[in-house]
Amino acid sequence: MTGRPTRAVLPPVLSLWLGSIAALAALVVVVLGVRYADDSRPATVDSRIGGVVDGLRPSPWSHVALALDFLGEPAGSVVLVAAVVTGCLLLRRRRAAVLLVAGVALTVGTTTLLKYVVGRTINGGYLSYPSGHTAFLTALVLVLALLVTGRLGLGKAAGTLLVLAAALVGGAAMGWAQVALGAHYPTDALGGWCTALAAIPAVAWLVDRAADRLVHVGGRERH
Repeated sequence: MTGRPTRAVLPPVLSLWLGSIAALAALVVVVLGVRYADDSRPATVDSRIGGVVDGLRPSPWSHVALALDFLGEPAGSVVLVAAVVTGCLLLRRRRAAVLLVAGVALTVGTTTLLKYVVGRTINGGYLSYPSGHTAFLTALVLVLALLVTGRLGLGKAAGTLLVLAAALVGGAAMGWAQVALGAHYPTDALGGWCTALAAIPAVAWLVDRAADRLVHVGGRERH
């Protein structure tokens, strides 16, 4: 302990808003999962969005899509998580490091489980709903946004805007890459995005409660 107060990874001013958003995101994941269970066809919205990005290849943008896709692969994701965890530890934000590891693990684990439960497929049998790549990058960006919000001491409006904007940019970027590469339908990407939005605030709340309890117990033992 350094004697300085430990910052919460879920700023109190954001807890109500992000909690409500997490609940709504979880509902969207369930609704989409029920709607596309055991399906292998694109929805109307999938076809329309897919048609917009269908002309990606061949073009320089295909390299961008492949680079983003690599970040969601095991090798790329491990390197990315390790780099961010190292940064959190250097900044003495241990809670954020724990949140990143636990939050990403829960998010990716949930998408993997849901793939088998929902059973939606693409490209001749590959399980597709929800997109784990999109969920991973969204989860990582959400943790970074919460870290920045806490360090800057942003208020409810600015903090919520930053967190949601970061999640939207990260999720949209990876979702676009997955659709452009033909690995997922747009609704798969939406499901992955919402999975991260549901998981990260919940894990952040649990990390703060557990850390506060440990600090409280440690303080009592010293006295």
